[in-house]
Amino acid sequence: MKKKTRVLHVAEAAGGVERYLETLFKYTDHNQVENILICSQNYDYERIKQLADRVIVIKMAHQIDSKADIKSVRAIRHYIKQIKPDIIYAHSSKAGALARIADLGINNKVIYNPHGWAFNMQQSPKKKEMYKWVERISAHFCDKIVCISDAERESALREKICKSNKLQVIYNGIDLEKIKNTKSKTRKELGIPEDAFIVGQVGRLSEQKAPDTFVKAAKLIKEEIPNAYFILVGDGELRNQIKKMIHEDGLDSSFLITGWVDSPASYMKIMNVGTLLSRWEGFGLVLPEYMACGVPIVATNIDAIPNIIQNNENGILVRKNNFEAVSKAVNELFDESSLIRQLINNAEQIVNEKYNAIRLTHESIQMYLRLLND
Repeated sequence: MKKKTRVLHVAEAAGGVERYLETLFKYTDHNQVENILICSQNYDYERIKQLADRVIVIKMAHQIDSKADIKSVRAIRHYIKQIKPDIIYAHSSKAGALARIADLGINNKVIYNPHGWAFNMQQSPKKKEMYKWVERISAHFCDKIVCISDAERESALREKICKSNKLQVIYNGIDLEKIKNTKSKTRKELGIPEDAFIVGQVGRLSEQKAPDTFVKAAKLIKEEIPNAYFILVGDGELRNQIKKMIHEDGLDSSFLITGWVDSPASYMKIMNVGTLLSRWEGFGLVLPEYMACGVPIVATNIDAIPNIIQNNENGILVRKNNFEAVSKAVNELFDESSLIRQLINNAEQIVNEKYNAIRLTHESIQMYLRLLND
């Protein structure tokens, strides 16, 4: 009987990384690959243990914390020695650092997936340089770095993170079957008027995802489309600030902030337009999810987003922070049903070809096998 490839995944960040892992685990042939996950306390243990072969929860700090990080490294190293994986697969920058330190001197293959480079985030020049320096050094301690988009690979080469032969692009994938079978929310259960034109955004209420731009655009959209209604699906540190903006703009009766939800697609399916107004973005997993739900897209033309959205082909692109352009694009979609049909038809074909979970899993397993045969 052929030996299974044992892969030990290490992940601290939840959210998009957690969804990525759930999808990867679900479509893996468990007769071929054994997936073991070491994750932080932020993960939904009950849900992910149904998909992985084994789940181990340890405490991990999101920010740099020397005492907590030392404890995390020791715990990870303990499990590496106990489990004896063929491959360690570290996800996101924090887990990437912890896992690679924990693995020093142990003989196995290491893969790192930053899920979006930290140095591309909006922050001080000093912090950006620090992250670049850390990534350049850490790159010596892994065998392969997975980039989730062409833009991420180009960033790595531009900043001289590592040589090109260490980089591999594997586009994110989504669970098309799960999205297809997801039951849509109804306007009635959410208290939304039946004739409303719903504009939504799925994502964390954070500086990155620009919910403030969404609210500024909403004010202009409401002036042109009186029956417009707005949904923010998610939660985050800017929630109170965003609620204040909504109130000051007199939009309380036309706005819903859902908080964290188990099934974002159930909200996507009632949207007339879906947005992603990020100020920086490693991939933007919500974009193919919108496509799979048949929702026309308005998104910012930054980082990896133009790799996924071609302007006026499968969505409309606007400059970041430009709420006037967002409003104009939404108004155009409200008026042009032929444009909506064109965007949705093109998006459906693209998402089926490029962003399905089966393709993601197949390419990941092929990467494992090549690494072990080198």
